[in-house]
Amino acid sequence: MLTCSILSVSAIKHALPNWLKQIFADKNNGSLAFDHIELSFSVMALTRHTMTTLSDVTIIGGGIIGLLTARECLLAGLSVTVMDKGQMGQESSWAGGGILLPLYPWRQAEAISQLVMHSLTLYPALIEELNIASGIDPECVVSGMLITKNPDIEAALAWCTEHAIANSTPPESLIASLTTAALNPLWLPEIRQVRNPRLLQAVQADLKLKGVSFITDCELIDLQVQQRRVQSIFTTTGRYAVKTVILTTGAWTGGLWQRLFPVQTFSPPIIHPIKGQMLLFDTKPKMLLPIVLDEAHYLIPRLDGKILVGSTVERCDFNKNTDTETKAQLTDFAQQLFPALRQYPIINHWAGLRPGTEQGIPYIALHPELENLSINAGHFRNGLAMAPASAQLLVDLLLKRAPKIALDPYQFNCPH
Repeated sequence: MLTCSILSVSAIKHALPNWLKQIFADKNNGSLAFDHIELSFSVMALTRHTMTTLSDVTIIGGGIIGLLTARECLLAGLSVTVMDKGQMGQESSWAGGGILLPLYPWRQAEAISQLVMHSLTLYPALIEELNIASGIDPECVVSGMLITKNPDIEAALAWCTEHAIANSTPPESLIASLTTAALNPLWLPEIRQVRNPRLLQAVQADLKLKGVSFITDCELIDLQVQQRRVQSIFTTTGRYAVKTVILTTGAWTGGLWQRLFPVQTFSPPIIHPIKGQMLLFDTKPKMLLPIVLDEAHYLIPRLDGKILVGSTVERCDFNKNTDTETKAQLTDFAQQLFPALRQYPIINHWAGLRPGTEQGIPYIALHPELENLSINAGHFRNGLAMAPASAQLLVDLLLKRAPKIALDPYQFNCPH
């Protein structure tokens, strides 16, 4: 414990992070004139949770990107601590639908396809390993995806050919139960989905067995930087010394970055929260077999008969409230497209905050100026679909390994 009997008041003032200085400034009408006793208790608060064992890597953010980045670090022989401002895996990763393909990928940047396609090669082994280690089945199943309307069918077919995605005109049996004005419908029979809450549970269980430390309800407030390195981090639960820090902070990344680095000498990550609302119908198993994408919305059937309906794209800052108007719109879409749903109840309605970038391209990069800080964030609607490859690519950067895909599109100075 540091006290004023050991350090001078001026030395401790200098060592305090900006957020704590502001507390005292607000309390004393803009002055940092606080007494020895107050300083002593403040420094105690900052140091009381300092980690006794220093991990090789400290990851800030416990969504699917952070958790799989932790796993990739472990596989490389590094020790890991994961921190989250709330509970692990309870934000966008939990709230999404779990389709392991972007919606209309031919309309999106190739940098997204590169991460998705590599992730698809990694998922089978990942799911098997998680299932064995945790005893939790993430329910990664081949549902296939039926896309009912494709005015740009030539682009769709060209993308499928380029990326070796099996496709065909859908059999009549797939469309018979749907009510829609199909236009150049496309059937992608090998597309998978994963039940994201179960995947998150499986990854956490696996990481705990492998010795990862988890710290929840711990929000990053400030950094202590010396000689181009982050020496320690200040959080709402105390100060932690660190070796390497990775920010996987999702929709909160843009605001956090501005707070940590108010003076920018390079292009900062531009990441905003984008709300998506979803519904859940309780039906019978196998009522609907494929994922169905109909213009901007979709239906996702789970193995137990639950059917997800999604989703909206709303810019409303960090508001995760649901509303009756959106519920009515999603209900109307689902029941019109698949009339059998009129016989079954809606049992849940929720919203999540996606980490939105302009093109949906994430930032996977080392900080240009700080040697031990990096970022893996901004995956927008495709975090689950891009997560395994994103984690691998970030650790490739950290360890200077040869990357499996090109690095350039995910760096700070590229369009996102």
